[in-house]
Amino acid sequence: MVSRADVLAVRPTVEAYLRRTPLLPSRTLGAGLKCELFQRTGSFKARGAIAKLASLDPAQRSRGVIAISAGNHAQAVAYAAAEFGVDALVVMWTGASAQKIAATRGYGAQVDLEADNPAAAFERLAELMETSGRTLVHPFADEVVVAGAGTLGLEVAEDAPDADAVVVPVGGGGLVSGVRVALAGSGVRVVAVEPERSPALHAGLAAGAPVTVETASIADGLNAPFTSSLALEACRDIERVLVTEEEIAAGFRFLYERAKLACEPAGAAAVAALLAGKVEASRPVAIVSGGNVAPATASGILGLP
Repeated sequence: MVSRADVLAVRPTVEAYLRRTPLLPSRTLGAGLKCELFQRTGSFKARGAIAKLASLDPAQRSRGVIAISAGNHAQAVAYAAAEFGVDALVVMWTGASAQKIAATRGYGAQVDLEADNPAAAFERLAELMETSGRTLVHPFADEVVVAGAGTLGLEVAEDAPDADAVVVPVGGGGLVSGVRVALAGSGVRVVAVEPERSPALHAGLAAGAPVTVETASIADGLNAPFTSSLALEACRDIERVLVTEEEIAAGFRFLYERAKLACEPAGAAAVAALLAGKVEASRPVAIVSGGNVAPATASGILGLP
């Protein structure tokens, strides 16, 4: 189990490589917006990737690392590996964002596209791990990665000391776990928001163990096929809500038109929950993470009535 002490321990390393993202007020929404879309590689994922790469010993670095991702974790691992001079291989899948695939390669990582869906990609990952000897940098089922993600929560606590709720978009559960640990004992509610079409945390909590779910949300950055035992432990009694595709699109349009933030659909999930009235809070902070939207996706959503 990750502790707040673990988050504090990795913070100096994360701060040495990454920027502190702004927390901006939105009068219209009545909330603060933690603009993690301005982070290096465009999302919070860089925090966990930097923390994990920094923790590797020389032998592990020499063998290289491997990761799996729809795009944001892929870019984060590619960036972190380049910073530490480590070879990186990232398993993605056909249908993943072409923009995110190109960006991952642009940071210097190799990309494997043999799988045709997220579930098959995890099978492909297991094969490559066995044959390559690379160290896995898991997107959400790794204590160091979760601790790195938790540094975002420390910043929110400092920049919005009067917040009564932090609303967090959820895919695999790494970010919400880290934020909840970072805010432990503060009295601030942490609210988990998932797309109805990608409810891995909801399903796992209901079953009492990680289960595989079908994912089909426009918020591709949240399309994790399952959550982790780490997340289920950290979030067993967490407040959580589901948002529809239409609500995600409305949140996306709000951020683009009113907040002037060009996020991706995954980055709009927390705002979607607030706009839909699904979170009751007087001084909420919404995490806006993910700035890697394809132009066709953005224009499609913005063009809707």
